Amino acid sequence: MADFTVGESDFELDGRPVRLLSGALHYFRVHEGQWGHRLAMLRAMGLNCVETYVPWNLHEPEPGRLRDAGALGRFLDAARKAGLWAVVRPGPYICAEWENGGLPHWLTGALGTRVRTRDAEYLAHVERWFGQLLPQVVARQIDRGGPVIMVQVENEYGSYGSDQVYLRHLTAFLRECGVSVPLFTSDGPEDHMLTGGSVPGVLATANFGSGAREGFETLRRYQPSGPLMCMEFWCGWFGHWGAEPVVRDPADAAAALNEILRCGASVNIYMAHGGTNFAGWSGANRSGRLHGGELQPTVTSYDYDAPVDEYGRPTEKFWLFRDLLALYQDGGAPLPGLPAAPDVLGEPVRAGITQWAPLGDVLEVLGGPETERAMPPTFEDLGVDRGLVRYRVEVPGPRQAYPLGVTGLRDRAVVYVDGVRAGVLDGGADDYAALEEPVAGPASVELWVESLGRVNYGPRVAEPKGITGGVLHERQYLHGVRARGLSLDSFEDAGAVGKVPYRSPEAGASGLFRGTFEVRGAGDASLRLPGWERGFVWVNGFCLGRYWAVGPQESLYVPGPVLREGTNEVWVLELESSGERSPELS
Repeated sequence: MADFTVGESDFELDGRPVRLLSGALHYFRVHEGQWGHRLAMLRAMGLNCVETYVPWNLHEPEPGRLRDAGALGRFLDAARKAGLWAVVRPGPYICAEWENGGLPHWLTGALGTRVRTRDAEYLAHVERWFGQLLPQVVARQIDRGGPVIMVQVENEYGSYGSDQVYLRHLTAFLRECGVSVPLFTSDGPEDHMLTGGSVPGVLATANFGSGAREGFETLRRYQPSGPLMCMEFWCGWFGHWGAEPVVRDPADAAAALNEILRCGASVNIYMAHGGTNFAGWSGANRSGRLHGGELQPTVTSYDYDAPVDEYGRPTEKFWLFRDLLALYQDGGAPLPGLPAAPDVLGEPVRAGITQWAPLGDVLEVLGGPETERAMPPTFEDLGVDRGLVRYRVEVPGPRQAYPLGVTGLRDRAVVYVDGVRAGVLDGGADDYAALEEPVAGPASVELWVESLGRVNYGPRVAEPKGITGGVLHERQYLHGVRARGLSLDSFEDAGAVGKVPYRSPEAGASGLFRGTFEVRGAGDASLRLPGWERGFVWVNGFCLGRYWAVGPQESLYVPGPVLREGTNEVWVLELESSGERSPELS
């Protein structure tokens, strides 16, 4: 048992000043079999604390139905075993470049911009969720012998809103649930963010990647006393599909970290180890003023150019940070050595793809029920969080050829006219997208729309997915739209996947491809799909995430615990055009 408090100028442990040297590591982005190794890497870098978010949508896919709800508690136990304190950021909104900022699609679909406010219906859902989640945190607080020393109120709220009634309500409810350790908020060091996101009587912290002195000076205007802390020191950054890779010079990052520490402040390195957006949980951003521009989906890798890379290996940044953090160890204690490196795949292998089913056949077995409405239903209407929706509509006839377009498209649609592929439409920043070639009637049109990730930051959080407007022929809406969803969660049932009617593979096709590969010496690996366009991959039923030929990510990380000695199975859900070569593991 111990007492962790916020003092006049320092954090205090049983009355003794302590400095938090923390690092972000999200348990949901790391295979559970590798938690111990990654936590040991943080400790070896010189950290004494780990920070994690909690994604509500991962753990409650439907109202009242929980999925692996005890994962946070197990992770906190692993942190304690590794000798680390823990900072928990339960949301309900987390950003984190995560699908919908962690908010469930069924919640934002119903409430829209009423989320993250004092709205009574929203707060009722939050309180129900927190009532299920927070006992794991409360039982593991430091004053009960556990590792948890601080809990966050909301997340970067000043970047979104100004509802102080909402923030005060959350603060009071956390206390009612038994959270006794210090609470805190975190925001950018700007006036409007700190005024919007701070709560009187709650420690305010700042998030930035450089300019520590200026950032802390701004923070001090709002919080004259109390310990200084950079709750998110951005030592790297995340990537978007179709963009250039994002890297930060290691020496520059180390110099920025040194400036924070020389200010006498505590720090949380974001990210210390980023991990992976498995199972299509990547979020997205929007460019432009007020974040209403082009959609920018986040890649599967959350490597973040962090000191511990996606594969758990130390980088140059790791060694520079370790040398620096060694100077700030409590009592001058020596740093522990690095844990043994994870096993890697013994030898490269190539999977043999032997079975294939077109998307329509996959939908018949794994899809939800088809519904017909006057106008297209959204993904939220159909209960689809990650995956795709097939929209079908008839062009009446006879009529001459006119442009066929879509209003309010989120995000990308592969279009077929009378069973023949006619093109790919992107929602982009405009409200209208149309095929290059006009379409005459009568004709049957199919639009296969994939969600590339819900927006996780800014005023566009909670926007719906799919066709949010309508299908137009010339300027006329086509009514009577049939829609059917295919959720990624449906692939969790291996028995159902086995019931899909397969045939011999076709190159250049879309659909579900199955194959096997033999492993001798299981361990971490990379998977490449040369010539394939866009889709998702599962290995032994574990979804590695999205691949996309537009880059910059060129391979998918395969955690060693997913592989097994001997025969392994791979599924590839290709949404546009398959390659001729088989997936390669190395």
